[in-house]
Amino acid sequence: MRVLVVCAVPREAEAMQDLSDALVVVSGVGRTNAAIATTRALIEEGPFDAVLSVGIAGSLSGAGTPLQIGDVVLASESVYHEEGLITSEGFLDTSEMGFPLGSFRGNRIPSSRVLLQRLDGIGRRGVVATVATCSGTDAAASDVLQRTGADAEAMEGAAVLHVASAFSCPGVEIRVISNTTGDRDGQVWALDQAFAVLADLVPELDGRLQS
Repeated sequence: MRVLVVCAVPREAEAMQDLSDALVVVSGVGRTNAAIATTRALIEEGPFDAVLSVGIAGSLSGAGTPLQIGDVVLASESVYHEEGLITSEGFLDTSEMGFPLGSFRGNRIPSSRVLLQRLDGIGRRGVVATVATCSGTDAAASDVLQRTGADAEAMEGAAVLHVASAFSCPGVEIRVISNTTGDRDGQVWALDQAFAVLADLVPELDGRLQS
């Protein structure tokens, strides 16, 4: 299986560098950079059998049993947080506005069922929100949670899966929790631990993707 791995920053890509039969690209931070890099790679370097959005993420503390630092999240779906309309009665996603983003439901882009089956057990299944602005207050984190129902937030996954879907290529988002969200002064960060966990995932990913 030939795999395209899209990471936002060099340290994430370095953690994935030993993954077999993979092109690892550094997109830059954010959904626009991620969409550009994924599109270019699929056109210029394809074909690929799978697309992985891989990196670190922040946990959303109000989501059921909160994810802990170092936990791995295998995203069942990646959800755009901002796209839509805020009304006096609440938030409407793009489909509810009459302008669907794609063939998926609302702002929620499902991961490939085949990839989820192959990778089952490498981490906890969950939902990852793709945000343009990370949560540095409790109110912001609560808004992401209420709008998306996500377990964690990052800045690229939905865009990567969106492009993969447009190219009919299976995609999935994989995240390691590096920090908590909410009020900035109270956040807990462990970047070195998260990047080490990412690197430790490589043998397991190889075994699952190349079997």
